[in-house]
Amino acid sequence: MRSLVARLLVVLLLVPASAPFAAQTTDSTRLSVPRIFGSADFQSESFGPARWLGGGSAYTTLERSPTGARELVRIDTERGTRQVLVTAAQLTPPGAAGPLAVESYAWSGDLQRLLIFTNSRRVWRQNTRGDYWVFDRTTGALRQLGRFARPSTLMFAKFSPDGGRVAYVVENDLYVEDLAGGVTRLTHDGSRTIINGTFDWVYEEELDLRDGFRWSPDGRRLAYWQLDASGVRDFYLVRTTDSVYAAVEPIQYPKAGGTNSAGRVGVVDAAGGATTWLAIDGDPRNQYIARMEWAASSDELVVQRLNRLQNRLDLMLADARTGAVRTVLVEEDRAWVEVVDDLVWLDQGRRFTWVSERDGWTHVYLVSRDGREVRDLTPGDFDVTRIVGVDPRGGWLYYLASPGAATQRYLWRARLDGRGRPERLSPADQPGTHGYNASPDLRWAFHTYSRFGAPPVTTLVALGTHRPVRVVAGNRALSARVSALARGPVEFLQVPGADGTMLDAWIMKPPGFDPARRYPVLFYVYGGPATATVTDAWGGNRYLWHLLLTQKGYVVVSVDNRGTPAPRGRDFRKAIYGQLGVLETLDQGAAAEAVAAMPWADRSRFGIWGWSNGGFMSLNLLFQRADLYGTAIAVAPVTHWKYYDTIYTERYNGLPQTNAEGYDRGSPITYAGGLRGNLLLIHGTGDDNVHYQNTEALVNALIDATRPFSLMAYPNRTHSISGGTTSVHLYGLMERYLDQHLMGGSPLAP
Repeated sequence: MRSLVARLLVVLLLVPASAPFAAQTTDSTRLSVPRIFGSADFQSESFGPARWLGGGSAYTTLERSPTGARELVRIDTERGTRQVLVTAAQLTPPGAAGPLAVESYAWSGDLQRLLIFTNSRRVWRQNTRGDYWVFDRTTGALRQLGRFARPSTLMFAKFSPDGGRVAYVVENDLYVEDLAGGVTRLTHDGSRTIINGTFDWVYEEELDLRDGFRWSPDGRRLAYWQLDASGVRDFYLVRTTDSVYAAVEPIQYPKAGGTNSAGRVGVVDAAGGATTWLAIDGDPRNQYIARMEWAASSDELVVQRLNRLQNRLDLMLADARTGAVRTVLVEEDRAWVEVVDDLVWLDQGRRFTWVSERDGWTHVYLVSRDGREVRDLTPGDFDVTRIVGVDPRGGWLYYLASPGAATQRYLWRARLDGRGRPERLSPADQPGTHGYNASPDLRWAFHTYSRFGAPPVTTLVALGTHRPVRVVAGNRALSARVSALARGPVEFLQVPGADGTMLDAWIMKPPGFDPARRYPVLFYVYGGPATATVTDAWGGNRYLWHLLLTQKGYVVVSVDNRGTPAPRGRDFRKAIYGQLGVLETLDQGAAAEAVAAMPWADRSRFGIWGWSNGGFMSLNLLFQRADLYGTAIAVAPVTHWKYYDTIYTERYNGLPQTNAEGYDRGSPITYAGGLRGNLLLIHGTGDDNVHYQNTEALVNALIDATRPFSLMAYPNRTHSISGGTTSVHLYGLMERYLDQHLMGGSPLAP
């Protein structure tokens, strides 16, 4: 037994010289951390990016030429005939050593001009700034846009409807460049705090808003967001290893209950001039303009406004000339409401599709432009998860749902006139998860299908009949490598939660599983409202990591508690409101009790791990259920929701000023003294999302409670804790920690 002094130490885990990373295995049936995270063995086949042409009669994609360079190819959808539209040589700027590395592209309406995105740089989570070039197929000219700007600073470039101009954002100002010559600057006040045409950290992260401007259908105007972030406090990331002196990086980040950016939407003439601002009432710092598009005309915009608590959404129509607005539809909920990304205009703008939980399930509604007529197109006790497309000529609504199994997704269609019964189109002999990228005319779709442990296959299908036309990304090499691996049984099942609600779960068992033996059990948890983990779909490297553990003799389990975004109805998802972490912990504990009752489960060797919200849950369960869990790994965890951002946290937990008890009841810091087992904390010090502050606050609480634990800090790494060999190091560290504390069979501490 360690001395009291040793038990109080915070141990910084390092890689000992006597315990190097596992060597790359030569046995194709076995996995290792370097093989999963440090090799190309399990790289997925790429396809695209694909762009539909002519409504769907053809599509373009990037393919390798015989020389290895990528070129843009047109493929006839039905016949499959192939034509090179733009060669690698044509994508090579004068004097350059090679062609542009095309990361994304867009066609002008007449297909004569190609807009190319390249040389990108990361902005928060995604690479959304870079360089843009235009290739003219008629003249063969290749020209760079925005030459006045610094390299890799253009954002969201888009052709005008006539293809003769391109609008883009540079350093928070909006510009229009005429391809015949000349650049017009539309805004002049862009700065660190005045943000035109794009967004600040929290709008991007939590409302999924990045591209902040829209061309009008007639090309005469642009509508755009402007944020005033002048009242938002900076959070400082400290970079200590880039030089001998530490550097401080300020990020405008509104913590829960703090001051938000003030947001508004304006309309400006594409030739320049004054902006007409929409006359949306209310305090712009205490509401969100969460969505904005042109409303099937060049005269009106459609806007979705959320109040700060996000329990009311106003759908508004705005006059683009005067800025006057009127509300046509209201959604309200005791917990929160979701913004709608599936708004599709029909009948020359007289009606639109709307998605709502107003009857307790997520359904698609057909709504008149004035909001007075609202008709449910998908009635029943099930959730629609996404609209795939609307075919007004054929009279069909295509959508994803899974009425019988919340862990799966299938394509259905229903009549727009409400007649008849919905029809499932995804094949009955393909249980699992189906996704679709449909052509504009809804005749065709790229259909991606996968299962748990089975990599995705993408096939071109005729949408209405689901007739396969050709495989466009078969992933044969990846599938062969995965099939060759030693794998044990996998079971999807349901286990009871704290109130008896049956929760979806999966169990991965070791190869050669013997039900008479007793196995260590590792639970993988997320548990939050952003992600479900129990899905019958390919899980990529995360699946392979868990498979590696089963090869070592672990049973791996995951459970989706109430509050996860499973298609199981409004009440299932929103039961957690106002107390993030409380009900979820009860549900996960009850589920673990059910697993503990299984004859092969060694209750003395239960562990849990998770990332982000999963780290938060791992901590709560280790601290509050010491009778169940002896070991936990918490990666980049939230430890108290007061440290997280406004939009996400307040949506689910309300304001800390009015719900301090709810914030504290769900916080692992509150229960730090309950730690009795083994805890490994892992965090990147450069995490701009879940700040390292979270881990440091928990460290202080654990020190105050005189509880021992282990800590691994990754200098300057972000929330993904990645880059270079970082993933190999991180997962190797976790593997050794689990082997030390779970595989050895140490009994739980008293």
